[in-house]
Amino acid sequence: MDKPPLPPFTVETATQKARMAEDAWNSRDPARVALAYTADSRWRNRAEFLQGRVAIQAFLARKWARELDYRLIKELWAFRDNRIAARFAYEWHDDSGHWFRSYGNENWEFDDHGLMKLRLASINDLPIAEGERKYRWPLGRRPDDHPGLSELGL
Repeated sequence: MDKPPLPPFTVETATQKARMAEDAWNSRDPARVALAYTADSRWRNRAEFLQGRVAIQAFLARKWARELDYRLIKELWAFRDNRIAARFAYEWHDDSGHWFRSYGNENWEFDDHGLMKLRLASINDLPIAEGERKYRWPLGRRPDDHPGLSELGL
């Protein structure tokens, strides 16, 4: 099964791949998101190490049960051949109503079919007041006219 765009990436296709990942994650649908990864995909997410779609799907279900009203923006940082580096920030709150903005960087490696076989993510959480939120679109896909990370000064 191919998941275009396929490597080797251009600036256009790498940007498209990053936006597709953003859109999928903003769906908060673990099964949908997991389909973008190889069956044996390897992850490092913060200090957690995962392998395979089943583990990824379970991780995402736990994540979005804890990180409520999750909204994410990703931005292409660099690319070459079958690899993409992206930076991101997302906003969420916990079940006590405390808001956070989580900042991070990801390194992605894709197979020939455009599926991600390696994801390395480093993430830091910043507590924010509700009034400091910058992501206020309805849950789901970020509107095309909503500013990206650079435009928001993030």
